[in-house]
Amino acid sequence: TEEQGKPLKASRAEVTYGADFLRWFAEEARRITGEWLPSGRADQRFLSVKTPVGVVAAVTPWNYPMSMLTRKMGPALAAGCTLVLKPAEATPLCAKAIFDCFIDAGVPDGVINMVTASNPAPIGDVFTSDARVKKLTFTGSTAVGRVLAAKAGANLQRVSVELGGHAPFIVYPDADPVHAAKGAAALKFLNSGQACISPNRLYVHRDHADAFIETMVPRVAKVKAGIGTAEGVGVGPLVNEAAVAKVAAQVDDARAKGAEVPVGGVRLTDDGLDAGHFYAPTVVTGVTDDMTIYREETFGPVAPIIVYDDVDQVIDLANDTNYGLAAYVYTNDLSTAIRAMEGLRFGIIGINDVNPTSAAAPFGGMNDSGLGREGGREGIAEYLETKLAGIAL
Repeated sequence: TEEQGKPLKASRAEVTYGADFLRWFAEEARRITGEWLPSGRADQRFLSVKTPVGVVAAVTPWNYPMSMLTRKMGPALAAGCTLVLKPAEATPLCAKAIFDCFIDAGVPDGVINMVTASNPAPIGDVFTSDARVKKLTFTGSTAVGRVLAAKAGANLQRVSVELGGHAPFIVYPDADPVHAAKGAAALKFLNSGQACISPNRLYVHRDHADAFIETMVPRVAKVKAGIGTAEGVGVGPLVNEAAVAKVAAQVDDARAKGAEVPVGGVRLTDDGLDAGHFYAPTVVTGVTDDMTIYREETFGPVAPIIVYDDVDQVIDLANDTNYGLAAYVYTNDLSTAIRAMEGLRFGIIGINDVNPTSAAAPFGGMNDSGLGREGGREGIAEYLETKLAGIAL
């Protein structure tokens, strides 16, 4: 909370979530096994085994500086790899705190290593060019992820990158709009909206638009913004001045093009907040596809609501983005839920659920949202090579 700014309750939840990855992958280490395979020859057998990929270079983000670290460190260590970490420039102390725990627990010298820098580009160059590095894992922006993945690919390094998102949140006509609005309000403002799976486009069927907005607006109005250690704070600061400017520009652009802002829509400066990067929890209604907020990831405490009419078209609207990380669907019809899940081009889909993540489940996206998966059985596979022995009898 002191370094990143999120409310203390959210920080505690993140630390618990981070510990979950260590527990999960500690157990996954026991499940790394080989297998005997048959051969077409009577005098031959095959043995397939899993081995560590080697040295792992990891780059972690500032928005979840503890859980995103353990999500990479856990499988790397469980697979038998050594790791070199470059934490986000904004949150190196969180990474150091975790490293101190590992050192206190007796991790041998050289197994985990950390390098910090205010200028990360040279470190990225080393990570992607040093022949000793066999895998790169990165969580961050799509722009940076593309650069690192391209450089790593030139050296045939294994790559997993978890990048940006532009998550749709679909409320179908058969859904309970009040329940959906409560879920959207709870999810959207976690970490001040600074989460790659945060809903950025709330598609609400016209039949439910009034009930949804009437439920959501007063709930958002009650969300208190402020210093994360203060009592009752639900939204902390944005990461820097550029983040505030981006959010403000998107809201202003929407206003100029006809959208309404029934709550929020301003930078917060009262009660000493002018010294930080605070933006009011905001709802924008009447959003259309010509607005910047419709097309670009916001990464801030703003909920844009789009009213739609055609149920058969809403999946196409949701898929109208280069991103493909998370999507959310509210419906009371099983067939609708399954068809939505099958039609949405996103790696993670929450159906009547605003927390579709777990250390035991694979996390990752499609298209511009990244490559590979973290968490679950798939997560440790990213850190393993397959070795085959043909044995003549």
